[in-house]
Amino acid sequence: MHPFATYVIQRYFQATGWNDDNFYTNITRSSNAILDFDVPTGLKFAIAKSPNSLFKTSYSMTALPSLNGSVGYIFTSCDLDIKSSGNTRVKDMIDRFKVYEQPCRPEGKEQEWLAGERVDTRDYLLYGRIYVPTGRLEALYSTRLSPTWQTSIAAISDPRFSLQTLEKARGGSSPSNMLFRLQHSTGKWCSEYTWSAEDQMWGVQCMHNFGKLASSNDTPGETTKLGSRTKRVDEEDAMEGGLKGRISAGAEFYFSAKEKSAGVSGGIRFTTLPDATPPSAQVPSPDGDPSFCSLPSQPPTTITAIFNPIVGHISSAYAARVSRDLSLCSRFDFNVYSYESEWSLGAEWWTRRKQVKSLAPPIVPDLSSPSLPLLVAPIEPPPDTILDPVQGVVKARFSTTADVSVMWEGRIRNMLVSLGITSNLSSRAKPIRAVGLELSYFSSG
Repeated sequence: MHPFATYVIQRYFQATGWNDDNFYTNITRSSNAILDFDVPTGLKFAIAKSPNSLFKTSYSMTALPSLNGSVGYIFTSCDLDIKSSGNTRVKDMIDRFKVYEQPCRPEGKEQEWLAGERVDTRDYLLYGRIYVPTGRLEALYSTRLSPTWQTSIAAISDPRFSLQTLEKARGGSSPSNMLFRLQHSTGKWCSEYTWSAEDQMWGVQCMHNFGKLASSNDTPGETTKLGSRTKRVDEEDAMEGGLKGRISAGAEFYFSAKEKSAGVSGGIRFTTLPDATPPSAQVPSPDGDPSFCSLPSQPPTTITAIFNPIVGHISSAYAARVSRDLSLCSRFDFNVYSYESEWSLGAEWWTRRKQVKSLAPPIVPDLSSPSLPLLVAPIEPPPDTILDPVQGVVKARFSTTADVSVMWEGRIRNMLVSLGITSNLSSRAKPIRAVGLELSYFSSG
């Protein structure tokens, strides 16, 4: 389950028109959502409040295995419509398999002029969190420099470690650090530049999206007629019998001046395009069931491959949604130097709550009335009432190292709940590694 701060940051990016899905850092986001989900440990409670559209507060407490907590504050320059935990979409609070839209060039906010002078300001976000009783402090500042440039500064400070303690611990890493990040996105090209103060790590990442770019004025599912079938305006031609999609390729390079070490990696990703058939053109069920819709023309699929030549690590993943509520993913990791390998398999199954549809009695016009009867067309219910609402998701993963994890995330009344278990089948002494329960509630207004 996303922490409240992560949820607010995502909404901030959506409100400012920034999309970080096509950066090299997130090249394996779809497969990681199924295979690398975090199982809660112990018992944790989280409460958040949005007094207004600019300021948010959050509180969390961990009761088991140890007692600790944290207090956080978030402030944004733009209004954010943060719903309560009972009204927000469950899918917005969970990392899930998703086929992302065609990349497009980001656009900045509209210019505001007053008396011949420009008065609009840059959007920004301020976030801070302090942990009790350790006193550990986390801070984040993010702002848009231009329509295609964004920068952020993250800092961590832990007062428990003094300078004398760090000097004695040779080779140890500092618990305090500051990270600078500069991002540039033009749609086709997405680059990221980072610098870490603790180990003096410099990093450069770049990502190129092949194919056509989507226009920022296009809405998802916008189509144009092409012969007898509908086709997306950003749809690309492909060979008959194969998947139709787009390819992205990227690489990263980082160097640590403190450790005198460097690293490099490269990756490629294939993603199918969203289905070209709009919901209004989907074929209804023969028996008239309004919840029935035709299957997509091709299964949503994401294929990724990552290679690190220095350490010899190769990772390839295949993820696809095989039905409306079921997604599967497999990943193979191999090291060319040690010949060690690992195969992982994961599944994501969404559960839905059945709705009782009430049908209003038909209105029969009074033919005896002197006035002409009015012919009233039947009103179709909105899409939210046709489809069963999502109640939660069950995630499971298994690997050849005998690691098994199962987790359920969903909503019970107005509270978001995460319940999971992690086990190691190869260990007879301790087959159950961790069992956790996380309860989260937030409100607005």
